[in-house]
Amino acid sequence: MKKIAILLFMGACIAACGGNAEKSSGTSESSSSESGKTENGNPSYDPERGEGKFTEVAVGEKLDPIMAAAGEKVYGVKCVSCHKLTGEKLVGPGWLGVTDRHTAAWIMNFATNTDAMLNKDPKAQAQLEICLVRMPNQNIADEDARALYEFMRRNDGIK
Repeated sequence: MKKIAILLFMGACIAACGGNAEKSSGTSESSSSESGKTENGNPSYDPERGEGKFTEVAVGEKLDPIMAAAGEKVYGVKCVSCHKLTGEKLVGPGWLGVTDRHTAAWIMNFATNTDAMLNKDPKAQAQLEICLVRMPNQNIADEDARALYEFMRRNDGIK
């Protein structure tokens, strides 16, 4: 009976390892099929990858106060422990002026697809070198990312 249980356990382990190997080989195929490279040899940034689907974000000239208030709530729950609203670095960079330094699409892609951005985007990698701490994936929904961007705009003085 023990031998059967051990064999079943070993079979399950082998099957589990085999499944991961298939995923890994599939991932490496897609990684190797990327055509563009940056000048430092890293894969070029592709805003269409994974969940990073934002290429253009419609942003009005005036602030949407309701959306900004929703973004402030998201900031209070998911961002405040690492980011200050000033230019001062806490764990991550301060947010003052962030909407001048980055496009709405870049900020929203970074918020919703942090890992891929840190792996591929030169601007995100530069921030990682400065902060020395990899931003965790906060599982921010698309709507929350847009609200956060509007909150960042309000923080940057947009009215």
